Amino acid sequence: MENEVNQSAERLLAEFEATSDAQWLAAAEKLLKGKSFDKILRTRTYEGIMLDPQYRKDVWDHIEHIDDLPGEGSNVRGSRATGYQKEMWKIAQEIPYPTCKEFNEALLQDLQRGQDAVNILIDKAGLCGKDPDNAPTETVGRAGTSIATLADLEKALSEVCIECVDLNIQAYNQGLEYAMLVAAYCEKHGIDIRTIKGCIGADPLGQLAERGIIPGSLKGNFAKMAGLVLWAKETGAQLKVIDIHAQAYHNAGGSAVEELTFALATGVEYIRTMQAFDLDIDDIAPRMQFTFALGGNLFMEIAKLRTARLLWNKIIKEFGGSDESAKMHIHGRTGKYNKTIYDPYVNLLRTTTEAFAGVIGGVDSMHVGTFDEILRMPDSFSRRIARNQQIILALESHLGQVTDAAGGSWYIEELTQKLAATVWENFQSLEEEGTMSELLISGKVQKAVAIVAAARKKNLATRRDVIVGTNMYANTLEKTLETSVRDFTIIEEQRSEEVRAVRRDDMDLDHSAYSVKDAFLKGASIGVIQDKLLNNDEYTAAVALDQKRAAEPYENLRLKMDAHKRKSGSKPKVFLANNGSVSQYKGRADFSRGFYEVGGFDVIEAGTFANPVDAAKAAIDSKADIIVICSSDAAYPDIVPVICKNVKQVGSRAMLVLAGYPKDMIETYRNHGIEEFIHLRANALDILTAAQNKAGVK
Repeated sequence: MENEVNQSAERLLAEFEATSDAQWLAAAEKLLKGKSFDKILRTRTYEGIMLDPQYRKDVWDHIEHIDDLPGEGSNVRGSRATGYQKEMWKIAQEIPYPTCKEFNEALLQDLQRGQDAVNILIDKAGLCGKDPDNAPTETVGRAGTSIATLADLEKALSEVCIECVDLNIQAYNQGLEYAMLVAAYCEKHGIDIRTIKGCIGADPLGQLAERGIIPGSLKGNFAKMAGLVLWAKETGAQLKVIDIHAQAYHNAGGSAVEELTFALATGVEYIRTMQAFDLDIDDIAPRMQFTFALGGNLFMEIAKLRTARLLWNKIIKEFGGSDESAKMHIHGRTGKYNKTIYDPYVNLLRTTTEAFAGVIGGVDSMHVGTFDEILRMPDSFSRRIARNQQIILALESHLGQVTDAAGGSWYIEELTQKLAATVWENFQSLEEEGTMSELLISGKVQKAVAIVAAARKKNLATRRDVIVGTNMYANTLEKTLETSVRDFTIIEEQRSEEVRAVRRDDMDLDHSAYSVKDAFLKGASIGVIQDKLLNNDEYTAAVALDQKRAAEPYENLRLKMDAHKRKSGSKPKVFLANNGSVSQYKGRADFSRGFYEVGGFDVIEAGTFANPVDAAKAAIDSKADIIVICSSDAAYPDIVPVICKNVKQVGSRAMLVLAGYPKDMIETYRNHGIEEFIHLRANALDILTAAQNKAGVK
């Protein structure tokens, strides 16, 4: 039956002549009626890639990897032949609670409800190699869990079978220390370290990029990394011990090109440095993990992960690595760049799309951010929702049943090819300029990211890029989420007492991993270890990446307006002076309402007015700070002069604004008193900021 259907379809298609690209283009240009095809139907991405309105099968003719199978060749289609069919990606949710007790309680709850990997964030003090009693209060328990001793780790992992789940610790430049803390834990509890899977990865350059400083010299940090890789080789540990964090480039506004280029460059520098310590490529590469952000551009994110595997495979083969060594291990984490504090439940939709991209792109493990992660510490509800987003994708959406669902898509395959070519060119240029560490310290990396971030900011200001609920479609009736303020002074005092009660520093320590492990077993702390491994007076510094969310400038407008209302009892008002029929004013009135609500203004709309005199009177009576005239371009010559004159005659200080941008009449209307024009191409951020300032909002 199926063959008959196929034959019937083939006969039907044979009756129609195939349409060529030239024919389709001619038809499209005819419909555009003289408008630019490139401007209307083609889109240039932040990666510098031009997207076409449609893709055809002939793109396969120049796709280099088109015949590769999953788990083979370039690995672009995934590192495993069966994808997720035998084993799903790991649900590795972060639990950013400050104390080990809080972390453990949440972890046990989440492991019983679908999470299958431990993912520990180390607090700022720990990442600086400081014990709680020797660190600034604002770093203890901040942005992660305070873990400084073996006793701390035992509390954090109490009742957890670490052989049964993947264990991940985001250790950055403290990779050796925290890996050996786990090794000490295993030895004390009779656990074979070879049974532990996951990643406790060193990444000093990631720390340098994100925070701008790492304790000790790069040489000293690389020596620690080499000691860790050597330990993993000698013990047969399955743990990944190098974790390249690339998400900071995304969260600072960079594109997929910057994120991939700098991740690959970091990986290459680590490999070359480890080889200088007489480690082989097949000792190094299999013990590396890459952590990428998952952003909101669905297809680009899918292509990004595919490109990462393709190019890493190419790099490892150039180093002489085996097929197995060339398989990139990817942890995905939903990005923070596009998340918002206003309309925060929209973040659920964003992270669902991002998680979908991660799965289709082929992550090995993933964290989905809670909808409130940028506002407060998550509670059991927000943790549950984020965790279930992954579980639904796996068990209800059945995404794991098809291996490389994106494979063969003309668009995604072409996008992957173009992205790979762009990244490879950038990577080669970077190689000629210097090492990743040199370019980070010189500021060239930060500058490259800043260029893309500036382009994004411009498009966000003019609302060519939309952040739903923030710079477009603001919800003026929403109630902000409640936030609780933790007293970190108490946490610092508590943690200091706990560490002092068990800490010992009267032991000899050399730079080997085994020596560090033994020191932890004898009661050493993170601070003691670092004191003995590194010169605490020595630091490596660079300018930290400017990791600001896209929505922050608009959120600041709303925050200032909310503060103004708390002080004065009300917000500045915008009056919509609508004139004419509904068809004349409605579109611009709706646009104007949405425009000013984005800035937190109260908008007054009193319907329409039969004549401009009545409109002016109502506007004056409203005592609004801003009066927006809304009608058609054809009606404005009769309306604008009258309203402006009547408003000025009574001495009103209200700002007069025109909805629209009638090019030929701009100067004329300015002469009548119009101060601003709002329209689709206007810089909303600048206009709203100026309007707030004039209305006295500080």
